[in-house]
Formats: sequence, C-alpha cells, structure tokens
Amino acid sequence: MVSKVTVASSRYTSILMGSVQAGIANGVLDAVRAGIIPKAKANSLGIIYSVWLDPSVLSVPEGQIDHAGLFAVNREATVKVIRKALANEPDIDWLLKNQETITHYFHQLGLDGTI
Repeated sequence: MVSKVTVASSRYTSILMGSVQAGIANGVLDAVRAGIIPKAKANSLGIIYSVWLDPSVLSVPEGQIDHAGLFAVNREATVKVIRKALANEPDIDWLLKNQETITHYFHQLGLDGTI
C-alpha cells in the first residue's frame, strides 16, 4: 500500500495503516473468495495499491472517526477496482472514445476555481 500524501502525523499513520489498510486487505481476500483473483494465483501475484486518505481526517476529534466506515468503504472499493482491472474495464476503446467527456474531480475543481 502506497500513500499519496506525505505522512507527518502518527495519528494519520495509525488511521491509514489501521482501518484503511485492514479494509484493503480484506477486500483483496474478498476478491479471492469471489473468484475474481484465482486462488491458485494468489501467492504469486503482487498488488500495489495507491491510497489517499483525506488529511482533514485529523480535524475529526479523537473517538469520533468512523473506523468501521473507513474499513467498509475501502474493503468494498478494493473488490470493485480489482474486478474492473482484471476485466479490463473500462477498455481502451471506451477510454479513447470518451477521453474528452471524462472529468477528473479535482482537476475540475481547479478549473472552476474552487481549490
């Protein structure tokens, strides 16, 4: 698992390497259990997972972070992205056809002047 932000807080690290990482790991196991990742190949594959946890999580008071929610959303997202990646979704033809109509959320915020 590779973080997309520079980690400067032990609390952030604990959240990222706790609930988020646990959700991702369980999502990988769910993908194996569902047959998305063939069980026979599980020991020979490596997954590099780039994850972003909004640093504003640090502004949430201790004891009020929804760790179960962080776990669940990362678990579900992991299964979804593995399923899509191994099915080549979206495929290159779709990407080429739709290149000019796909928006990137944060890029659009920049274009709109809201970040």
